Amino acid sequence: MRNFSTAPAPHILGADPVSRVMRDVLLGLVPVVIVYVIFFGVGVIVNILIAAIVCVGCEAAIMKMRNRDVQLYVGDLSALVCASLLALALPPVTPWYVTVTGSLFAIVVAKHLYGGLGFNTFNPAMVGYVVLLIAFPVPMADLWLSPVGDGPGIGATLAAIFTGSPPVAGWDAVTMATPLDRVQGDLARGMMMTEVMADPVMDSAVVSAWTWINIAALAGGIYLMFRGVVRWHIPVSVLLGLAVMATLFNISNPDQYPSAWFHLTNGSAVLGAFFIATDPVSAATSRRGRLIYGAGIGVLIYVIRTWGAYPDGVAFAVLLLNMAVPAIDYFTIPRAYGEQRERK
Repeated sequence: MRNFSTAPAPHILGADPVSRVMRDVLLGLVPVVIVYVIFFGVGVIVNILIAAIVCVGCEAAIMKMRNRDVQLYVGDLSALVCASLLALALPPVTPWYVTVTGSLFAIVVAKHLYGGLGFNTFNPAMVGYVVLLIAFPVPMADLWLSPVGDGPGIGATLAAIFTGSPPVAGWDAVTMATPLDRVQGDLARGMMMTEVMADPVMDSAVVSAWTWINIAALAGGIYLMFRGVVRWHIPVSVLLGLAVMATLFNISNPDQYPSAWFHLTNGSAVLGAFFIATDPVSAATSRRGRLIYGAGIGVLIYVIRTWGAYPDGVAFAVLLLNMAVPAIDYFTIPRAYGEQRERK
């Protein structure tokens, strides 16, 4: 009798193997990476390479320890997707040890301590990112390069990442807060939106850079929808949830609350909607459940951005709704004909 090898879900069957799906996700991220490099330099490429080496290395080591087929599991490209999403969330000159720490935590703890791909309750990349936000708050907030003007070259970028030395005379000369950071901080100090946007730091070129990044994420997301990798329910409901909340509060007090357009074109809302919230393992499964799940993420992004301590909020919103997925699925997955819920 012949023995057939078996593996846990997601099973590689039919015309949509895991590697094909993950390859499409990586291709969808290409426009985002290109625009990041244009505005912030090659640091994002270095971050991706560091994260990829650590994630793939950890994946291979753990599969080896578990006596699994290393080539099969590394070849599904899920570790590379995790590395790319984590690296894109980091500032362009993040110290190497920060990227390594987040990558280790994402793969070892968030993914494989739960059983590996198909068993993880939380999105691994966002778990790693949240750990870095808490453990390394200063570099995570203060090392965003200004998208205006000539950025540091390859040599200066590598020196900044691996030695911690600033690319030029000092960090203040090349770094700045993101628009979301700036708006949150200025509003907390009692300024009005008109005053915040009049600040030279909020130059239209700075805001335009983040707009182009989100447009690139939208283009990549549309590609994923065209390829059938993601369905529209989660991305649309995430963006609608965020936009509706922002519009309602902006109408009530435009001097205190930014517009929906500002929220959608700054930070990682679009990237999160198409590439992070749609993780097939940790997201809701039914159509109605995906709409509830996505809308909840959108609302939470707005709540965290407006009243929380973290300016973006995408990672925390996704992880909080990951926790709610079992309940969402329980109440929204259609029952088979003739089945009755057990009453307790």
